[in-house]
Amino acid sequence: MARLKERYWKEILPDLQKRLGLKNPMAVPRLNKIVLNMGVGKAIEDKNRLETATQQLTMIAGQKAVTTKARQSISTFRLRQGYAIGCMVTLRGRRMFEFLDRFINVVLPRIRDFRGVNPKSFDGQGNFNLGLTEQLVFPEVDPDKANFTQGMDIAFVTSARTDDHGRELLKAFGMPFRTDD
Repeated sequence: MARLKERYWKEILPDLQKRLGLKNPMAVPRLNKIVLNMGVGKAIEDKNRLETATQQLTMIAGQKAVTTKARQSISTFRLRQGYAIGCMVTLRGRRMFEFLDRFINVVLPRIRDFRGVNPKSFDGQGNFNLGLTEQLVFPEVDPDKANFTQGMDIAFVTSARTDDHGRELLKAFGMPFRTDD
């Protein structure tokens, strides 16, 4: 069992239940999934960029990334419907908790000038979204073999109904939120 998952069931769940004043343990917010997404706009000119980004995302997530296709045509970007322009991975269960553990304890400290993640990046339903400017902060990606830097979006989908409950859940996991002084 993943270390963070075990900690959730033994420590975080009872603590959150008491802190949020919930009687039913099933009402306590939990992490449903983590979605990693890379939009590779340059894939229109260079198909190798998309293949490289997909391989790197597969290494980062620990499971195979799927390519995403454009839903509509946009003439100003020379984009046609159906073009492969990105890749994504949805993590659930054990892999999700292992990724979250690595993300909080290894990746975030490697970001230059890191002062914490923005506590206002919630969507209104308790889900948290985060953007990274480069994939090289992940230890799985070898910086010597990377030809280009590619940004990525990470979405933490929770069962929380409010942003405050989602924030409390992620704080309990150890997410270092920035304190605006």
